[in-house]
Amino acid sequence: MTDYRGNTVEQFLEMLIAERGASSNTCTSYLNDINNFGKFLSDAETSLEDATTDNVRSYLRHRSEVGANNLTISRNLSVLRQFFKFLQSENVRLDNPALNVDGPKVSRPLPKVISEDDVEALLKAAYKLQTAEGIRLTCLLEIAYASGLRVTELVSLPVDSLSYTSETLLILGKGGKERLVPLTSSAMNAILAYEKVRGDFLKGNKTSKFLFPSRSKQGYLTRRRLGQLLKDLAIQAGLDPTIISPHILRHAFASHLLNRGADLRSLQKMLGHSDISTTQIYTHVQKERLHTVVSSFHPMSKKDF
Repeated sequence: MTDYRGNTVEQFLEMLIAERGASSNTCTSYLNDINNFGKFLSDAETSLEDATTDNVRSYLRHRSEVGANNLTISRNLSVLRQFFKFLQSENVRLDNPALNVDGPKVSRPLPKVISEDDVEALLKAAYKLQTAEGIRLTCLLEIAYASGLRVTELVSLPVDSLSYTSETLLILGKGGKERLVPLTSSAMNAILAYEKVRGDFLKGNKTSKFLFPSRSKQGYLTRRRLGQLLKDLAIQAGLDPTIISPHILRHAFASHLLNRGADLRSLQKMLGHSDISTTQIYTHVQKERLHTVVSSFHPMSKKDF
């Protein structure tokens, strides 16, 4: 694919990093969206800077025709709106051609959640692995379930983010926002056990600022590798590996806390959600679960009068 990373796109990405604290993954995603739109425009012999509202509408129709779902198309439109708003602020354009374009209706899907028994089965399987990799995986699993961290936050944890005295993690999340996340005693014990073998993952006598160092380009365990390890663990635990992922553990953390009486505001802070409406989706999961329980077990649910 042609890379439309011109001066304006570069400056837009720099703004995302400097002003919004955007991660490299976010920037890559935004760049891909802009590249796709730029390629569509080049076929129509139009440039990004000269795009019209009709161009944007045509592009969204094209995205639908090639099979993109409504959620993806909605994101594509959001990126274009932000990009053209930036061009306006830089006096590159006088208008925002994506501003008055209606996006598709998107119903937010409920997050998939595994049960407390499933998490317990994963932990039991992990604790049976007494190799260095197994002890590391146990530590990762305990921290993930105790904190609800995003997968990137988890694998890239700096060593100095951990406070042994307060048993907390200081997390630098999306947008450069800090939050304090408490850890369970079992997570702290898993960390102490892992520290005894952490040196096995360092190159020679080198040190690392990351709690989970590796030989990857980033210097820490990759998200992909963690996903693979969890799927292997799921098989050993007798669970369906297709539903087990680092992100599922974040959902499990939130849903299980809510089921046991945690309040939404506290959950919002621990998850690092800027808007409580994002956290409220877990209340819908809880309602769905309760409806299932009633329809399955209530004595009147199967009656037909």
